[in-house]
Amino acid sequence: MEPSRQLTLDLIRPLTPSFDNFVVGRNAEALAALRALARAQGEPFVYLWGEAGSGRSHLLAALASARPGLLAAEGEPVPAFGDATGLYLVDDVERRDDADQQRLFVLMNEVRAHPGAALVAAGNAPPTQLALRDDVRTRLAWGLVYQVHALSDDEKGRALEAHARSRGLALPADVIAYLLNHMPRDMRTLVAVLDALDGYALAAGRAITVPLVREWARAAA
Repeated sequence: MEPSRQLTLDLIRPLTPSFDNFVVGRNAEALAALRALARAQGEPFVYLWGEAGSGRSHLLAALASARPGLLAAEGEPVPAFGDATGLYLVDDVERRDDADQQRLFVLMNEVRAHPGAALVAAGNAPPTQLALRDDVRTRLAWGLVYQVHALSDDEKGRALEAHARSRGLALPADVIAYLLNHMPRDMRTLVAVLDALDGYALAAGRAITVPLVREWARAAA
């Protein structure tokens, strides 16, 4: 296995998820809905769905940082109503067992009955295609439903180039292609890789080139 494929998130220090470091792509409408919820405005029910690496978990974590609330990620129980300040976030709904689905059912009913409360959930498929209880699937579609579209390689390349420019870097096309082909493919990690490469190149007094990326990857592995 190539050393670059052995990189861990701890080594490359991914950025803390925020709305500002989310690369929007085709997801402007979903981002706008969540920014409204961060201001305690807008639709109280939002459901996000998309493939792994599309950014749905990033958006939930960004909202949790922007507005106090409870985020239940995979393996964590759905919170009981009254434990947060009006905002409830539930990730990986497709993985919820019977007990968690019952808690989610009760939570959604309570949120609907209390103006000012809001719930954002996320999963890997639209509500109608989830292997969940019918009454849970129906409630997940009560409000806004957005597919979170993963970025294409062209969009990722342009985003990396723009991030490099913001740091005063010239990023050659062959370096972008190498990063896309040999590094973890989610944008949060790719941006963290680029930031780490910038520091490594600066310390070495060299430009970022493919040989330097390989050298850094061997050192980091």
